Amino acid sequence: MSGSVDQSNRPLFKGVDHVGVGVGDMDAALWWFGRSLGFSQVLFDYTGELPGLEDLTLRRRTRARVAMLASPFATPIGPGRIKLVQVLEDGGAPPLPGDAGWGELGICEVCVHARNVPAVHEQLVHARGCAELMAPVSAKVTPFDVDVDLSYVADPEGGKVEILEWRGLWRSLPGEPRLEGVNHVAFGVTDMTVTREFYGSLGFSHLVLESDGYFEPMRPWYPREMPRQHMILVLPGQGAGIEPVRLHPETLDRRGEWGHRGPMEFAIGVSNLDRACAQLRRAGVQFHSDPQLVDVGVGEWRYAYFEDPDGLYVSLVEARY
Repeated sequence: MSGSVDQSNRPLFKGVDHVGVGVGDMDAALWWFGRSLGFSQVLFDYTGELPGLEDLTLRRRTRARVAMLASPFATPIGPGRIKLVQVLEDGGAPPLPGDAGWGELGICEVCVHARNVPAVHEQLVHARGCAELMAPVSAKVTPFDVDVDLSYVADPEGGKVEILEWRGLWRSLPGEPRLEGVNHVAFGVTDMTVTREFYGSLGFSHLVLESDGYFEPMRPWYPREMPRQHMILVLPGQGAGIEPVRLHPETLDRRGEWGHRGPMEFAIGVSNLDRACAQLRRAGVQFHSDPQLVDVGVGEWRYAYFEDPDGLYVSLVEARY
């Protein structure tokens, strides 16, 4: 990988389109993500072969059931979708990587923006039976002293779901407490400078948080002594954002197999997949396959997985549904 991506055509890249979550029981997951997190709009529900994944799955073919979900309450600060993936062969969905702390190499959370975090959290835990991972806390985050409220619950597979309200960035629309769409995806990295440069060239240019220290409410999540967490949160001009995390003194590899249960990948939306792939290839980015097209019944889903600096499961996606 060499060079930098041409900055002259940045609108080609449209931020995080969706976060992929592996599940063991699709019907149960559709019910939970719809009822609990509000992703009740099923944009497509496809069962069949997924081409172009041979390098990622090390299988000759990959059959899966895939459902793309959207929230009817999505906003500009919570615009992203959730894609549920159930692997249908070779024993089904791989397990969530064991003994993983937050921020180790791999996808570590999906974050959903909310209006009124304490009220939403109360409803999730006490009315809907979600497992609580962190009670609501309020913070003022550096470097711009932005006010946030946040909490965590677990999805049915044990994956971490952050509930967040950026009170200092976005004035919520009127209405009752509610969940919106995905605000960002968090993932562990090995070199923050390299990651920041790479994703900055894909339009992730608006830094809203940078912290290098210890967030004490997360201490119980580590099976070892809590590491120092260097994290940034970067939003694009449109779409959801990214939150890379670098742990010190070490970052363990918890990427797991493609399709593993819990948050396991994310996709960057593009306006034209062929042009986007060509632009990245000119910059030296390697792809796992040529652009793929899947007929999902209500339209076409086009995607191409590429190699990011840490070998995470990341794709470009052009939605035609």
